[in-house]
Amino acid sequence: MQTLAQTWQVLSAFFIQDQGIVPYLLMFVPFVLFLELPLYVISWFGVFRYTARVSYETAFTPPYTPKVTCAITCYSEGQAVQNTVISLLEQTYSGHIEIIAMVDGVQRNQPTYQALKDLLPRIADYPKRTLIIIPKIQRGGRVSSLNAGLSRATGDIFLALDGDTSFDNQMVHRASAHFRNENVVAVTGPMRVRNAGASIVTRLQSLEYMLSMQAGKLGLTEINVINNVPGAFGIFRKSFLHQIGGWNTGTAEDLDLTLRIKQYQGRHPELRFEFEPGAVSHTDVPEKLTDFLKQRLRWDGDLLYIYANKHRLGISASIMGWNNFIFILWYGILFQIVMPFTIVLYMIYMIVVLPLPFFLASMTLVYLFYLCLTLIQFVLYLAVISDRPRQDSRAFLIIPIYPLFQFAVRLWSAVAISNQILNKGHLDSAMAPFWVLKKGKQ
Repeated sequence: MQTLAQTWQVLSAFFIQDQGIVPYLLMFVPFVLFLELPLYVISWFGVFRYTARVSYETAFTPPYTPKVTCAITCYSEGQAVQNTVISLLEQTYSGHIEIIAMVDGVQRNQPTYQALKDLLPRIADYPKRTLIIIPKIQRGGRVSSLNAGLSRATGDIFLALDGDTSFDNQMVHRASAHFRNENVVAVTGPMRVRNAGASIVTRLQSLEYMLSMQAGKLGLTEINVINNVPGAFGIFRKSFLHQIGGWNTGTAEDLDLTLRIKQYQGRHPELRFEFEPGAVSHTDVPEKLTDFLKQRLRWDGDLLYIYANKHRLGISASIMGWNNFIFILWYGILFQIVMPFTIVLYMIYMIVVLPLPFFLASMTLVYLFYLCLTLIQFVLYLAVISDRPRQDSRAFLIIPIYPLFQFAVRLWSAVAISNQILNKGHLDSAMAPFWVLKKGKQ
């Protein structure tokens, strides 16, 4: 209590007697308001726009059931890959679903290969379902598997899926309906954390997926500036994938493909990304903190490589259009690359220059600011997006520590980006063998 009272006295003296509130706001506001709050506002605007739009849509639409190809990239899933395939076999979709499972490095992944072969006798029990297994002798990585699946696909819609991801049984039906619009080239949907209850780390990631990968993506999709179509759950018009040449070698192939589509949008602004809340997938996330940090070391490090190396010449208004250019500059460059270092420098400045009670008071205000944003985003998610509001409402208990989790993730982003700058961290990835990454990247 004495420390809190001292903190309040110092803060009051700063506001009232010494410098006033304006100098304080000039220190506090630029890092949280000018860079981040507008992203939340834009996302909320998009969610409200989605709610208004679907409320006026007609309930009945003619049947639309083109042939669909589900390409599953398999590496070391073992028996778990059967859950993925079965969840696709049991889709309520009345059209034909072609499932192509690419087993990368099959000689080292006999358990996964055998698990898939064990399913072949059961395919006859599912009308309009086929299963093709492609055993790749030489391991070539995820991109190699996706392009192999694309070359064999006969469906009009192509789903790029991970071998450890399963799906609600209406996923294909809900996602494919968007392609009735000939301008739609890519669709994604909610990714739910299947092992959310395993640890505090998975609970925090589950909440992160709800707020950023569901609520955030829905809002951004409504203004056609979606940040990324996830690699584990991307749905595309197959003819368009052929038109742009499929996937390129390397890690972060999902962001790379998304940026290439955005660059194509510069010449064809009518093309659209879509987010379908009813197309739900389920995936496992790292349960241990060390595994989580390793994952984000790769994810965040690859961001710098994609933006600064692979697409440095393509990020311009003349190539991708003003909407995409402003969003990539703002969200991709400032928010994801610059802001982690800004936060680190800001923290060092505050610690060195300001009295300890004032520093604690400032950090408390920052925490409360993000706590309010999280609460608003979470309520919006439960009210508009969630198809399991009762289940998802349990995440409310984790909200008080979520801003601290966000802060730690951003500090770790600075480490990941530094690792990319100093050590070329993009070459250290489990997504492909080193020799493949070495040939495909500088």
